Amino acid sequence: MVGYAFNIEKPLILQMTGKFVSPSPDWIHMSRILMDYELFVQTKGELYIADDQEKHVLQEGDFLLMPPRTKQFGYKKSDCSFYWLHFTADHPSFNAIPVRDYQPAQNHIFIPSKGHLRGMDKIVIMMKQLQDSMRSYQNTTLGNYMATTILCELYHQSYAAENVLGKKLKQLQLYNDVVDYISWNRFEPLKVSEIADHFGYNSKYLSHLFASIAGVTLKQYIVQQKMEAAAFLLTDTNQTVQEIAMQLGYHDSQHFMKSFKQMTHLTPTDFRNAAANRLLYYR
Repeated sequence: MVGYAFNIEKPLILQMTGKFVSPSPDWIHMSRILMDYELFVQTKGELYIADDQEKHVLQEGDFLLMPPRTKQFGYKKSDCSFYWLHFTADHPSFNAIPVRDYQPAQNHIFIPSKGHLRGMDKIVIMMKQLQDSMRSYQNTTLGNYMATTILCELYHQSYAAENVLGKKLKQLQLYNDVVDYISWNRFEPLKVSEIADHFGYNSKYLSHLFASIAGVTLKQYIVQQKMEAAAFLLTDTNQTVQEIAMQLGYHDSQHFMKSFKQMTHLTPTDFRNAAANRLLYYR
């Protein structure tokens, strides 16, 4: 696996961004030479896209980063949707770096060329907020910083999360298993004690281990994941607030709304209204 390192002492330079929905099941991605970096975040279906070296198949939750000068083309019909982000850098490095050879440096981030997101919903929400900002303010500097923030989040979800220093492999595996379990069951009324029982550990030990790696308690992480799922449902569906609360395992919608406001500083309705302006492109 290879990736690309970016110096973020200055923000990356946003070129354009949007959400793509294939206009028909027979759509095939165009052929072209990229002039800048392009990030794909797959949200639905399968995208069949290739470069000079490899044919890629992106599924829901996958990401792909292609560098400038890449010959990019579709090789098969793709009925899908994805978010995309084009950007450049003040100090570009078009050479791919093997993951094993990358040496972390201050003010740098490292993005693998492809992978699967631990928190797709969070990235999607940030992409929507970027699009809303572009439409509402059309401020280049703000757009650059927001795009850089998205790449920083991607860095922490992909490379950084896999390279937590000083943690034993067994502990990291347990942490990853707990993260995956919460992701698959976030629509259930999850409890720390139930998760601990599922994995056969003491609640106090599991909570301490999780917090030492994630930086937040297991209980806080569960709420975060539920609120990120709620934010996704609020911006990408027409479900009512009460329906979303029930879907996430909250039998009391008032409790759900209180938790959501504590996490985002907005009511669910205000959040939905703030994310209403997104850019949809067909290409």
